[in-house]
Amino acid sequence: MSRTELIEGALTRSIIGAFYAVYNDLDFGFLEHIYKAALEKELRARGHRVDREVRVVVYYRGEPIAVQIIDMVVDGKVVVEAKSTAEVRPAWGRQLQNYLCATELEVGLLLHFGLEAKFYRVVDLRSRKGRKTNCDTDLTDSTNSTDRSVANDGTIRQEQ
Repeated sequence: MSRTELIEGALTRSIIGAFYAVYNDLDFGFLEHIYKAALEKELRARGHRVDREVRVVVYYRGEPIAVQIIDMVVDGKVVVEAKSTAEVRPAWGRQLQNYLCATELEVGLLLHFGLEAKFYRVVDLRSRKGRKTNCDTDLTDSTNSTDRSVANDGTIRQEQ
């Protein structure tokens, strides 16, 4: 039986491991910037390059219109967005989708330092199709691969 390899699989596994290490030490209840600082420290200890508050220019019809700030980019390959609220908000999946659309990166992780640790993996499918105008992404919750997906509008939904 052949196994499908995830895009940036080894890197995302390492980031997710760092996420759980931070969550297991700090648990739930701190402000977001505290988790980001701890995650950056943990990722650097694991030998990764971490760029924080990365500025990305957003274009409309070829013209720059705004600058978006991404929480962090790890090893120049994976966008990481960290959240620290009790519940996951539906718009976060779309936010991460848009970050990937604004960059040349293919993979993003949404790390939720909530009442329980959860992560979502987003893959930008445009890069596999030649980077067309539309941004097609796939959002999966690898915490429990059967219970979450992304709707066409980019919101996180619960599967029955």
